[in-house]
This record gives sequence, C-alpha cells and structure tokens, in this order.
Amino acid sequence: MSLTADMPMVPPPRSPATENVKTRRRFALGRFVLRRLFAAVITLLFISALIFLATNVLPGDVAQSVLGKNGTPERVALLREQLDLNRPLVSQYVGWLGGMAHGELGRSAVALAQNNADTSVWNLIRTPLMNSVTLSGIAAVLLLPLTLLLGTLAGTSAGKPVDYGISYTALVIGSLPEFVLGTFLILIFFSQLNLLPPVALVPIGASPFGDPSALILPTMTLLGVSLALCLRQVRAGTIETVRQDYVVAARLGGIRERRVLLRYVLRNSLAPSVQAYAQTVQYLFGGIIVVEVLFSYPGIGNALVQAVQTRDTTLVAAIALIIAVFFILINIVADLTVVLLVPKLRTGTM
Repeated sequence: MSLTADMPMVPPPRSPATENVKTRRRFALGRFVLRRLFAAVITLLFISALIFLATNVLPGDVAQSVLGKNGTPERVALLREQLDLNRPLVSQYVGWLGGMAHGELGRSAVALAQNNADTSVWNLIRTPLMNSVTLSGIAAVLLLPLTLLLGTLAGTSAGKPVDYGISYTALVIGSLPEFVLGTFLILIFFSQLNLLPPVALVPIGASPFGDPSALILPTMTLLGVSLALCLRQVRAGTIETVRQDYVVAARLGGIRERRVLLRYVLRNSLAPSVQAYAQTVQYLFGGIIVVEVLFSYPGIGNALVQAVQTRDTTLVAAIALIIAVFFILINIVADLTVVLLVPKLRTGTM
C-alpha cells in the first residue's frame, strides 16, 4: 500500500488574499444591511406622519361623527378627551408615535363610544391581522413553486406551444380585476359545480383552518391575479440564462439536464425575479382588501373598510402603518436575498 493512500486529505491553506476578500464582503454586507435599516426607519417616520395627517385633518369632528345622533355635548367632550383630540396636532402625533414604539396602537374611537370593556386597537385587529397573514401566506407559499415551475418551463420552451399556452393564459387571468376573477370562480365552483363555498366566514376565535375548503377560492383568486408578473420575470430570466456560455458548456459536458436547470439556470434566473416576487407578496397583503370583502373573509381588509365607514381614525391609522411596515420589511428581505444570490454584489462597492 502506498504511503500517500494512507495519508489523510488535508485541504490547502487559504491564502491571505482570499481571507481579505471574504472579510471585505462580510463588512460590505453588514454596511448594506445597516444602510437599508436606517433608510427603512426614515421612510417609516415619513409614512407615519403622512398617515397621521391623512386621518386627522379631514373636515368634521371625529368624536361627533362616531357618536352620531347620540352625541350630546357632554359625551362629545368626554370622547375628545379620551382620544386626546384636545391636544395640539403635533403633540398628538408624538404621543401616537411613542405609543407605537412601545407596541401600543391606541384606543378605538368606536369602542370608546360604545363603552366597550376592551378598547385596545391591537386587541381589535389582532385576529383579523392573523387571518390576513394566513390567507396571504398560503398564497405566497404556493406562488413561489408554481411560478418557478411554470416560468422555467416556459423559458426553456421559448417559442413553442407550451410557452405560448402558459404565457397567454397567465396574462389573461392576471389582467382580470380581483372581483371579476373571484366572481367567475364563485360562478364555476359554487353555482355550477357546487364544490366550494362562496364565502369564507370564520367564526370569532376560530382558526381559518377550521374549514380549509373556505380558503380555496380566495387563495385561487389571489394566485390568479398575481401570477402573471412573477411568471414573466422568471421566464425572461430563464431565456437569458440558458443562452449563457457556462450553461451551453455544462450541457456539452454531458451534465444531466435536471442538474443544469437546478444548479445553473434556476439560481441565476431567480435573482432578477426576487424583486417581482417581493412586489407580488406586498400585493398579497396590501391588496387583499377586495378579495376579503368579496368572500366576506374576516381579515384586516374588512377591518379597514369598517373602520373607514365608521371613521375610527385610530384604527385606520394603525392598520395603514402595519401595512407600511410589512411593505418595508419585504423590500429589505428582497434586497438582501438578491445580494446573497449574486456573489459579485457582495463587494466593497455595495
């Protein structure tokens, strides 16, 4: 037996140049994250000011509007005091923002007017918020593999009937407004086939998964209207990637087509699609209002509509700010994902 065969394999030592490059990339990535977080805080402060102004400078007295015909001068004065409406607008904003920083979203004007025991905005929107996160989360989780599968299939079959069928079908479905597509699905699966319920009612305190069939039509509606954008991005990225020299060389080298698609094509075509996917996820949460109203789903969209109708400004501001925070977080995650997927971006020029 040779001496070399018994010797353990020792990896070659890393050169100082390689270590320096990795260190610079780590520092560059850290600076990038800090810059994005700082920009997110500034953006959120600006958005919070706009939301507060938009919900508090409308004509008319909020307390009088909420109380309606029952608004005696004494009750109006009491409600104004409870909502801190007698303070200057700047003082109200600072107090509201300080409460937000400590997790206090304020008190509901409608709940105060009705003398409810629980007037906390967070307690009022916690369950609708979780219902919306559940519905949009299911759609987002299903959207990713569906987009990758159909987009890659269309991109690798560019110019063929498969490509035309997938692309045009997604374009037609994605061009329909939410209420049109949802109504069409109700007509088919409830009126004609009697397979699925037309509404997604969830009892108070119950989980949306208590009746999974009620989530199918809202999820299909969200997937239909959001699929086209992501699919086009994945398709375009796939078409561009399969023409690259390294993909052609991998195929000529005898590497299996499945490995070529997973290791070379999919990863490199995914990076340009991350931003499109992020925008779609933002829509799934922020644009879910129409779908929730159409299917009577007790989510944050329905809560926002009811708050606007009753002019519960504290509730409206809290929901709007939560949606803004969600949008900002999705953008940060998308930017960081792109940087992690594309190694050349992790340099000192970030």
